[in-house]
Amino acid sequence: MTGSTPQQDLDRPHDLVGVGIGPFNLSLAALADGVPGGLAASFFEQRPAFHWHPGLLIEGSTLQVPFLADLVTLADPASPWSFLAYLKSRERLFPFYFAEKFHIQRAEYDAYCRWVSERLPGLHFGHQVDSVRWNPERRLFEVDFTQLDPDGEAAALGRAYSRNVVLGVGTEPYVPEPLRPLADAPGVPVIHAADYLAHRESLLAAGHVTVIGSGQSGAEVFLDLLRGRPAGAERISWLSRTEAFAPMEYSKLGLEHFTPDYTRYFHALPEQVRGELVPRQWQLHKGIDAETIAAVHDELYRRTLHGGWPDAVLTPGVRVRTAGRVATTQVELHLEHVQQGTRSRLTTDAVVLATGYRERPVDRMLAGLDPYLRHDAAGRAKIDEHYRLVLDPSVTGAVYVQNAERHTHGVGAPDLGLAAWRSAVILNAVTGKEPYPLPRRTAFTSFGLVAREAPSIPSQERKLTPLVQQ
Repeated sequence: MTGSTPQQDLDRPHDLVGVGIGPFNLSLAALADGVPGGLAASFFEQRPAFHWHPGLLIEGSTLQVPFLADLVTLADPASPWSFLAYLKSRERLFPFYFAEKFHIQRAEYDAYCRWVSERLPGLHFGHQVDSVRWNPERRLFEVDFTQLDPDGEAAALGRAYSRNVVLGVGTEPYVPEPLRPLADAPGVPVIHAADYLAHRESLLAAGHVTVIGSGQSGAEVFLDLLRGRPAGAERISWLSRTEAFAPMEYSKLGLEHFTPDYTRYFHALPEQVRGELVPRQWQLHKGIDAETIAAVHDELYRRTLHGGWPDAVLTPGVRVRTAGRVATTQVELHLEHVQQGTRSRLTTDAVVLATGYRERPVDRMLAGLDPYLRHDAAGRAKIDEHYRLVLDPSVTGAVYVQNAERHTHGVGAPDLGLAAWRSAVILNAVTGKEPYPLPRRTAFTSFGLVAREAPSIPSQERKLTPLVQQ
């Protein structure tokens, strides 16, 4: 839903205000819609409509999680907001049944989420949240926002009050420091993979293209460019800092690192151990799925059938030291091979950075809460097992986070497969009840010698108010 909300409605205390409407807060909103007795909830998003990684909806690309990892199913299979309910509304259940696809296309997941976002109450697109403050007199959070017009310009100011806030602002494309000046400069052909489709035609027409980054996005961009360029004149380089173009850990027991059991185990580890563990687990979430690796190799092999080798260079173990322009249309990359200790230069006509994403900073938005926030030894926000920021005890409300807790909850933080479960944990905590009963055990693996029990529902200082109609 979009549009304005009468300020008199926003003046009434909410049970929950969400900042950002990506998949995770959309999951929370969908499950909140099913809480018995209702919740007074509003969610704000500065974009005019829901879109999920539009620049990477490459034809044929699929999710790396099964379709059951939709917004709600793993917490509430009977929800009217499930992926199967979406298919039914489109009269596509039987075609999906016969397609036998456990992993759906990204474009279909995006369409499903947009279907939910266009029907779910309490969602307000075109609303940019500017600040979140605690009002000790009213014992409520004040959420100030700017309503935007269709051109993205400020149209009106508003404020909502809430007992609880959930931050789901997502991540933003990460550009390595050596390439940042070029990526920021107008007219320079250095783009992040997040914008790939918008530049696809010009990249296919470029003389030479370099893809940097060996994760799933890098592999998909490389494969799409390879398929779109003529045999024998591919002129593509694929570079990566990792030691190999490695497959993602996708064994069944390996996947149990994305269960609530592992999340609880990880959260209970000492802070230093958690900090050392996450970088070592890169292959759990930064590798390439086996089908994509096979497709890359198949395409390269196909181009050798009539003799010769494709003009494609795949080099792992390489880092970009510096980069600069050559004339006005080319980029020169200064490279170093870590294991060999050798250096080289590569001149290219375009660069695609498949260098991942980083948590979007919220320091400015939460500046009013800074006196209340508690931090760990590395200066990061402390987050409890219920996904709440640890605040000064004088704050009786709660601020929850989604996909900003990898340092406290592990590699599953950005995984879609844990979205519904995390939303249920948050809603159980917000209500002080158990609208979504959660399993006590989710993995065959026993992580650690001391079992971790599922967290109990925290007590609430006051009962929830009746639903505010939005």
